[in-house]
Amino acid sequence: MALVCVEDFEKKAHTVIEKFALDYYRSGAGEQFTLNLNREAFKKWRIRPRFLRDVSKMNMGCKILGENLKWPLGIAPTAMQKLAHPEGECGNARAAGSAGSVFILSTLSTTSIEEVATAAPNTCKWFQLYVYKDRSLTEQLVRRAEKAGFKALVLTIDAPIFGQRRSDVRNKFSLPSHLCLGNFEGIQSEGVRSEMYTGKSGINEYVSSQFDATLTWKDVEWLIKSTYLPVIVKGVLTREDAVLAREFGCAGIIVSNHGARQLDCVPASIEALPEVVKAVGHDMLVMLDGGIMQGNDIFTALALGAKMVFVGRPALWGLACGGQKGVEDMLSVLKNDFEITLALTGCQTLNDINKDMIVHESYYAKL
Repeated sequence: MALVCVEDFEKKAHTVIEKFALDYYRSGAGEQFTLNLNREAFKKWRIRPRFLRDVSKMNMGCKILGENLKWPLGIAPTAMQKLAHPEGECGNARAAGSAGSVFILSTLSTTSIEEVATAAPNTCKWFQLYVYKDRSLTEQLVRRAEKAGFKALVLTIDAPIFGQRRSDVRNKFSLPSHLCLGNFEGIQSEGVRSEMYTGKSGINEYVSSQFDATLTWKDVEWLIKSTYLPVIVKGVLTREDAVLAREFGCAGIIVSNHGARQLDCVPASIEALPEVVKAVGHDMLVMLDGGIMQGNDIFTALALGAKMVFVGRPALWGLACGGQKGVEDMLSVLKNDFEITLALTGCQTLNDINKDMIVHESYYAKL
């Protein structure tokens, strides 16, 4: 079957990945209302294209945190990527570099910081971080990311505990014995390994024992002071938290609901984006993940004020369809679709996209 859109990669990946891993990747929290909403909410927006503009020469490049990128899409952090393909995080990171994108490595990766740095030296890499009860463990991870040449830290703030993912509980999800959490080899590795296999859902048991539910914005301030890397907070869904992120010195925000895996019935990321942009978008880098499936989605997010977007599950689907090559193919399809969208809306560059080119569906009902 020709893979001509992200959904095609998704369908093929569903036939390749083992069920327990597939359920882990694709599941959302609770009844999965927000999981579906992440995609459906994009359909509430209407693009207002402009015509009779010269689009013979296109430039999708952008500059994010000082890095020149070929286009405004990166790969979001997703855990345990070797469940999708043996190349895992290394394959995804190399594909991101090939596409001129950012790759964000998850703390809960099946490949270590150092292995990814060696495998993809020319890729712009950020490191997604959780803050642990043992601050020295967090500091070790930060120092390793700095030493390995990562360009930013992405602090996930929406996971004091993990959400209720029913499929994982039913499957008693745990990491297979042939895989490990690469960033914890040699650091309390036996403790990590044993906790991955206990109780209802191994990953939930692991999180409940290692993560710190007492975290506040003061801890974000501590992290910012402990590193020279820019700190981006991921998981912001309200103007109030966006303002606090600015006040405490964060370099940027990723509007995100954690792939709808934390709390059900929260807004879709694209629904939350406008209020965050209105609150801090004039003086702070605002980005988004959640629900991006086609070029129109990227355009919509940029028109609403995001400077960059990220895809998580689509990168896993690409990985399952052929390792690095599968991710490269998926990104190529998505990049081409975005370029077509730009041309058909009369935009030569990203700077031509503006908020007047997007309206909510209710706009037309009022005319």
